[in-house]
Amino acid sequence: MDETVAEFFKRTILKIPMTEMMTILKAWDFLSEKQLQNVNFRQRKESLVQDLVLLCEKKRASVHDAALLDIVYTQFHRHRKVWDVFQMSKGPGEDIDLFDMEQFKSSFKKILQRALKNVMVSFRDAEENAVWIRIAWGTQYRKPNQYKPVYVVYYSQTPYAFTSSCPLRSNIPLLGQALTVASNHHKIVKMDLRSRYLDSLKAIVFKQYNQTFETYNSTTPLQEKSLELDIHMDSRIIHENRIEKERVQRVTQETFGDYSQPRLEFAQYKLETKFKSDFNGDILAERKEPLRCLIKFSSPHLLEALKSLAPAGIADAPLSPLLTCIPNKGMNYFKIKDK
Repeated sequence: MDETVAEFFKRTILKIPMTEMMTILKAWDFLSEKQLQNVNFRQRKESLVQDLVLLCEKKRASVHDAALLDIVYTQFHRHRKVWDVFQMSKGPGEDIDLFDMEQFKSSFKKILQRALKNVMVSFRDAEENAVWIRIAWGTQYRKPNQYKPVYVVYYSQTPYAFTSSCPLRSNIPLLGQALTVASNHHKIVKMDLRSRYLDSLKAIVFKQYNQTFETYNSTTPLQEKSLELDIHMDSRIIHENRIEKERVQRVTQETFGDYSQPRLEFAQYKLETKFKSDFNGDILAERKEPLRCLIKFSSPHLLEALKSLAPAGIADAPLSPLLTCIPNKGMNYFKIKDK
């Protein structure tokens, strides 16, 4: 094992938190149970890393083994990446082909390697017929950069692929070509959908909302704002408030459902409109260029935040369809123009 590969192992292992070290190494499944038992995991991390790198060297680990360890680490920490969604489609009259995952891997790798002299592609099978792909890009004159890879998650026999941000935009068309050809599709487009939460993106495009998502308990009822009614208040007012609360809860349930919402951090709206005025000679009315405005809603859990607005008395029910249509349309980037 040369110095470059040893350094790759060292930097990859250093990223792993001590509390997750054993779990990730076992999931990697390269070092045996006996080898791991002989390692002192209570020593300082720098010493532990040296011991593990030495074990890998004795077992003649390759750069591909290090890449697989990096994939395992990324699977455990997928929320640290920002994921884009790509949608593929068949050509007119094309039928669904029988899918072979091994054929997909072989074809995907060949397409990239034919186009680029220096590129390294690694695969790791995952749950639900998914494959994780790690691509370390190089150039005609430079070896693959192992520290700025792009990750792709593809679910077999579906038209969707999820990719982390690509450091070289010029490689995105090549990546799209490899995905479409290897999966027997005809065309690929980038959706207006992005998030750190890969499972939520998957649920949105596959319409799987009725499941549990990260850090949200679906059995918890909607938060209700306390009305703090005076005991001497007119009973008719109390009755009207109760009716309004029931209406808001009903409309919110009809709009969002009983299940927890997919987790997104933001929604962005770009408005482009001509200025309209009833007064002749208005300066803005004569403006040829449209007015442009960008509005961004952000929250650690945007859809749950929107779901709680009306019950909390912050907004009227129902909310605007522009806010509630995000899961159904599979978008959190919107462009609004004059009809």
